[in-house]
Amino acid sequence: MSTAGLDLEKMLDMAWVRSQFPSLEMQVNGQRAAFLDGPAGTQVPAQVIAAIQNYLVNFNSNHGGTFQTSRRSDEMIANTRAAMADFFHCDASEIVFGQNMTTLTFAMSRAIGRELQSGDEILLTTLDHDANFSPWKALEEKGVVIRVVDIREEDCTLDLTDLRNKLSERTRLVAVGYASNAVGTINPVGEITRLAHAADAMTFVDAVHFAPHGLIDVRHLDCDFLVCSPYKFYGPHMGTLYGKREHLERLQPYKVRPAADQIPERWETGTQVHELIAGIGAAVEYIAGVGRHSDPAARTRREALAAAFRTTVAYERRLITRLIEGLQSIPGVRIYGITAPKRFEERCSTLSLRIGDHPPAAIARFLAERGIFTWDGNYYALNLTERLQLEQKGGMLRIGLVHYNTLEEVERLLSALDEFASQ
Repeated sequence: MSTAGLDLEKMLDMAWVRSQFPSLEMQVNGQRAAFLDGPAGTQVPAQVIAAIQNYLVNFNSNHGGTFQTSRRSDEMIANTRAAMADFFHCDASEIVFGQNMTTLTFAMSRAIGRELQSGDEILLTTLDHDANFSPWKALEEKGVVIRVVDIREEDCTLDLTDLRNKLSERTRLVAVGYASNAVGTINPVGEITRLAHAADAMTFVDAVHFAPHGLIDVRHLDCDFLVCSPYKFYGPHMGTLYGKREHLERLQPYKVRPAADQIPERWETGTQVHELIAGIGAAVEYIAGVGRHSDPAARTRREALAAAFRTTVAYERRLITRLIEGLQSIPGVRIYGITAPKRFEERCSTLSLRIGDHPPAAIARFLAERGIFTWDGNYYALNLTERLQLEQKGGMLRIGLVHYNTLEEVERLLSALDEFASQ
């Protein structure tokens, strides 16, 4: 390990990080489990588990009441909204909670669809998770035209020339992912937003996969909507959405009549899962805690979040660099996505591969028996696996690294894949 690597691990305090996650002690067939399945949902730190339990013991109530537990519940929701506002860098009134990212996107697509006319256009991409595709494509039933931006197959990046060519005076919205949940590509969302706004179109950004891998700043991006799922950044299974105040106030949500008319509550249909909202707040605080460990000078929560991602992004890049380097020496391995180290700022630490004609499910089972958890298939990035002509071949094997993973786990994975390829 290089001196730089040692300094990085010391700055991140890996012993402290891993001690926060009880599940990392799990054993499989006598070996410690290696959770390399982050894109499907990260593990959660003890403080998230404690926050959920604490809510159920001491806060459990519907909101809006006059009694103590209801007032506590209201305060918790307000505090978590403020935490997510720091996470996105926006105002707390622009934070909406929902069942999950998919449900929030369907709700927003229906509301935006109310304003669209036959012949209006929405721009989608081949690289996106289907949750940022199908909700918009469903608007075809009212005459909306769906146009799809292609990829550059050689590195699985968006073809921005194709995007520019498909923007028109009829484009009303561009829906794009911040990062690919399949191949790790980070899209130039700021540039795409500027192009969309120049065409007088809104942008809807799926940041689900990017959220654990980089600092989000909606003010800098200037996007109109951005949605993510806390279970991808060490929290529980829910969804959160940022919407510019002007849009949340102007658009009309589908809701029951007695529900609140003010933002953001008018967008939160039904009773929320309050205990999980408590867990979301704890997840944000966990990441801020990582930042304070790496930079004790961080004063505000936003500063601590920025410090955390400065460290974790550098650490994850070190892991993905070693992983790609090792994979390139294994016979039959094909990596999908960016592999040139000088371009690693354009990708996060998620990677998909195939080994010859072996079914990815067989590779995943082989690894699982050795305590290494990965995913196979299309991971709901259906357009991409179809575009790569892999859907009928079982898709790809996906490896997703986050900051609680270690170089030793990467080496275990490489050794196991080499063993599989040599059979």
